[in-house]
Amino acid sequence: MIQIREGRKEDLPRVLDLVKELAVYENALHEVSNTVSRMEIDGFGDNPTFGFYVAEEADVILGISVYYYRYSTWKGKRLYLEDIVVTQSHRGKGIGNLLFERTMQHSIKMNCTGMMWQVLEWNEPAINFYKKYNSKLDAEWINCHLEAAQIEAQLSGK
Repeated sequence: MIQIREGRKEDLPRVLDLVKELAVYENALHEVSNTVSRMEIDGFGDNPTFGFYVAEEADVILGISVYYYRYSTWKGKRLYLEDIVVTQSHRGKGIGNLLFERTMQHSIKMNCTGMMWQVLEWNEPAINFYKKYNSKLDAEWINCHLEAAQIEAQLSGK
């Protein structure tokens, strides 16, 4: 039987394995630079910046939901769902639903005004999954980011 529970520090090696499995699926394994030790600091240090749930069966972690909080000047506190990952061999068994619904419950418990996340435009299985929940899919916004090296280069050039 699948159980959903809050993530623990000792889960992090498996969490990172699942993150890498997702990166392989998205043809972006080369972009994963995170480490278990970094995740320990970021998730369990003095100022945790993320939380997560795991789906497990017989003490084997089959999926994760990783989230953090962000602030919208228009809406207030929001829960940002960074990733839901279910290992390839267990997809299509309702594990993603359990993780997503537990994360939704957490957002309400924490008085968030809603949840947000991204999905790749070509990831049709994920898009269809989110449509089952009547999610709003927004094609207007463009994602922007700077890597630390780019920030440092910009700041040192001034």
